[in-house]
Amino acid sequence: MLYEWIKHMDFAYPQLFGLFVLLPLLVWWYIRRYSSNQPTFRVSTIHSFSASSWKNRFRHLPFVLRLLALSCLIIALARPQKRNDQQRTEGEGIDIVLCMDVSGSMGSRDILPSRMEVAKEVAEEFVRSRPVDRIGLVIFSGESFTQCPITTDRNTLITQIQTLESRRHLIDGTVIGEGLATAVARLSKSEGKSKVIILLTDGKEDPPETRLIDPLTALEIAKSKQVKVYTIGMSAAASTIVENTGVARPKKNRLTDFLDEELLNKIASETGGKYFRARDKDGLKNVYAQIDKMEKSKVEIQSFKRYEEKFLPFVLAALAFLFLEVILRFTVFRKFP
Repeated sequence: MLYEWIKHMDFAYPQLFGLFVLLPLLVWWYIRRYSSNQPTFRVSTIHSFSASSWKNRFRHLPFVLRLLALSCLIIALARPQKRNDQQRTEGEGIDIVLCMDVSGSMGSRDILPSRMEVAKEVAEEFVRSRPVDRIGLVIFSGESFTQCPITTDRNTLITQIQTLESRRHLIDGTVIGEGLATAVARLSKSEGKSKVIILLTDGKEDPPETRLIDPLTALEIAKSKQVKVYTIGMSAAASTIVENTGVARPKKNRLTDFLDEELLNKIASETGGKYFRARDKDGLKNVYAQIDKMEKSKVEIQSFKRYEEKFLPFVLAALAFLFLEVILRFTVFRKFP
C-alpha cells in the first residue's frame, strides 16, 4: 500500500531532497560530541560496569526522533503532491455512417479469421480514432437495418459493432441499394459540416423479391442529399491453381468474381468519394487510414492537471517527533549536572 502511494506521488521541489546529505553530518557530529562528553578513567577490569538499564539502551532515542523530524520536514519542503490528469476533447466533427454488409458470404475465411471478424475489428479501430465525430452503423443483407443511429457515444457504437454476425436476423441476399438509402436517411437531418458514408461489401446486388430501392436510385438519393460515399470491396485476390500438366496458371477466385467493382466505383465517383479494394486485413486497415486522412475533423484537446497537496501529514509527523523528543529529553532522559 505504501509503495502504491509513493508511486503515484509527485514533488514540486525534488531538488530539496539534497538536504538529506545533512543527516549523515548530524550523525557524525552527534557521535563525536557524545564521545567527547564521556568521562574516562583507567580500571583493571570493566566487569563491574557491564550491567545496563533500559534507559542506557534507549539513551540515543531523542536524537533518532530529531533525525526523523528533520526527514519529515525535508519531505514536506519538497511539497509532495498527488497529480490527476484530465483531458477534454472538443472540435468540429463529421457525421459518418458505417454501412456494412452482413450477408452470409461475409463469413468466408479467405481473409482470416473471416471477412466479418476483420471488418468488425478494423471498423472498431476507426471509430476509436475519431474522437469528435458522430458515427452511426447501418447493416444490410437481404434487407437493411439501422444498428446504431449516429452518436458520439463510442462505447455503445463499439458494442454494436462487436456483436455483428453475418445473416443475423436479416433476410438472405445483398441489397446494396437499400443499405445505401438507409444510411443516407440517417444523415438526412444531419447538421454536420460534412456527411460521409463508408459502404463495405463483398458482393454484388443480389436482392430478394421484397427489395424497394435499387443501387442507382439510392445513388441519386445520396447525390441529392450531398452525401459523400466511400466504397470498399472486400475479398481476397485471385488464386493460383495447378493443372494436370503441372504448370501453374492464375485463375480468378469465384468469390472475387462476385464483387461488383463497377457499381461500387460508380457510387463512389459520382458522390465525390473513392472506391477501395481490400484483399486482406492490412489492406482494409490501409483503406480506413486513407479515408481517415481525407476526412479530417477539427479537434482541440485541452489538458488539465490537478494537484492535491500532501505535505501536511509530514509536517504533523515532524511536529509529533519533535514534541516526543522534548518530552523524553526533559523527563525520562533528563540529565543533571
